[in-house]
Amino acid sequence: MTGPITALRGNTPGDLVFKLVLALSCGLVLLVAVYPIYFVVIASVSDPTMVSTGQVWLAPRDISWFGYEQIFADSRIWNGYRNTLLYAVVGTALNLLVTMPAAFALSRREFRPRRVLMFFFAFTMFFSGGLIPMYLLLRDLNLLDNWLVFILPSAVNVFNLIIARAFFEYSLPDDLHEAASIDGANYFQFFLKIALPLSMPILSVIGLYYLVQHWNDFFTGLVFVRDYSIQPLQIVLRDILISNQAFSGGAGGAGGAGAGSYAQQYADQIKYGVIVVSTLPVIMLYPFLQRYFEKGVMIGALKG
Repeated sequence: MTGPITALRGNTPGDLVFKLVLALSCGLVLLVAVYPIYFVVIASVSDPTMVSTGQVWLAPRDISWFGYEQIFADSRIWNGYRNTLLYAVVGTALNLLVTMPAAFALSRREFRPRRVLMFFFAFTMFFSGGLIPMYLLLRDLNLLDNWLVFILPSAVNVFNLIIARAFFEYSLPDDLHEAASIDGANYFQFFLKIALPLSMPILSVIGLYYLVQHWNDFFTGLVFVRDYSIQPLQIVLRDILISNQAFSGGAGGAGGAGAGSYAQQYADQIKYGVIVVSTLPVIMLYPFLQRYFEKGVMIGALKG
């Protein structure tokens, strides 16, 4: 009797009104979040005059690919893409290689120094030496104007470490480790063969956080790097957005094939195009990892 009553209960006027309000609210939130991205996309292929006069808001007008043609003709865009891709992939791999084992070790109750070590990790979240001591430290380590400055100083994010530690501590039951110990597995084998495969959801989430962090990092290049050949894509994007004439005598000296030849009236179109080019890879990656945000790590882990 519970099933039919529940089915009838879902068709009451109050429930229908609630579902309608919920759908409208979700649609409004979705519109607010998605429309700015959509506008940038349509503005990047529309006539700049119509964009500036407010005639473009729902669909592109007088489609022109001039902005993208000039963007992809500039060698600095490809150099920045290559650098950012390198920093994002290598940096994320190092982040996971350091964060996951450290989080697993700190989650083990039999590891007595874990609370003291966790205190020192957490301390760095609230207190730091500041920009000048950081600059002097990186200078003494010969990391200035070195591509490793984008990777090594940010090898561990303490917030992600705390998330991973809590996951290992509260989501993996002690029965798993006891069963593995009975079968002769040590801590390294348990981590690699049991804990790590079961932690794919949190691994994917933290990996995405690290990837976005590296992809959007421009402050490191702005402060610690003067060699334009190793600058990330975000520095190129910044130069375009703050310049009235895209790529005309930018911070890197001689530009690519299209440098200095862009029509002034297409400056905004090029800016919108660079925003699309720089953010599209991360946006396309998210749907493939979305299922891990909702998937429970212990689904089916203890069955049978």
